[in-house]
Amino acid sequence: MTQVRRFWPILTGTHRYDKSLSTRGRGQGTIIEAPILAYLIETANGRILYDVGCDYRKIVEPGLRKQYYENPLFPFGPPEMTDDQRLPQRLARLGLRPEDVDLVFLGHLHFDHGGGLADFRHAEVHVQARELAAARELADDIYFLDDFNGDYRWHVTQGEYELVPGVRAIESPGHTAGHMSLLVELPEGAPILIAGDAADLKENLDQEIAPGLCWHDREDLAVNSIRRLKQLARDSRAELWPNHDMDFYRSRQPFPAFYK
Repeated sequence: MTQVRRFWPILTGTHRYDKSLSTRGRGQGTIIEAPILAYLIETANGRILYDVGCDYRKIVEPGLRKQYYENPLFPFGPPEMTDDQRLPQRLARLGLRPEDVDLVFLGHLHFDHGGGLADFRHAEVHVQARELAAARELADDIYFLDDFNGDYRWHVTQGEYELVPGVRAIESPGHTAGHMSLLVELPEGAPILIAGDAADLKENLDQEIAPGLCWHDREDLAVNSIRRLKQLARDSRAELWPNHDMDFYRSRQPFPAFYK
């Protein structure tokens, strides 16, 4: 039986960029607005946070903003993130503090998924061994080493496993070396399968299109992960959620509403 009690999708910011960063080989010249999301899962055995968004300091402090975003590697500029979109403020709306999160599960370590980790130094941080190794080697330009190079309570994993009954880590490599998705079994509604960046957009899922950025250009690995997630969603009768699709996000219940 699932230990999940409630589930919140949380908007932590937005980013505008060329669609080809989400859909490999197509979409050039089309600018999309993408939500930057985290997901809070309340269970009978504590609270789990899937992803932690961006490092707010790098967006608002001029020197850091210039160093990380205002350079040729980021031609579309920094993400947009207001103070009230920071996770500590989002949690406060629920009557919680960062310390009330027991476990952080990182789907991968790109800047818009692992950047806010400093607010959760107390928590156990789950990440795949392949992902942490690739991130520390700066396998691509959107790993920011200081996002995850601090004193954290790493729980470095391999393969698929159950975090608690009703929350299962699912391998979905391709976008990055050790990308992970998450299957969440709700107590009442249909399960939710969070694709993470295995599928930015619903288009990635519907047409089985790899993300624009693939680890070592392994488009085949990314497409195989999309197909496997779709099959798992069918088998478990789960809703499969893309991660950076604004229209899809807006079709979900708005924060602070929750799923149960």
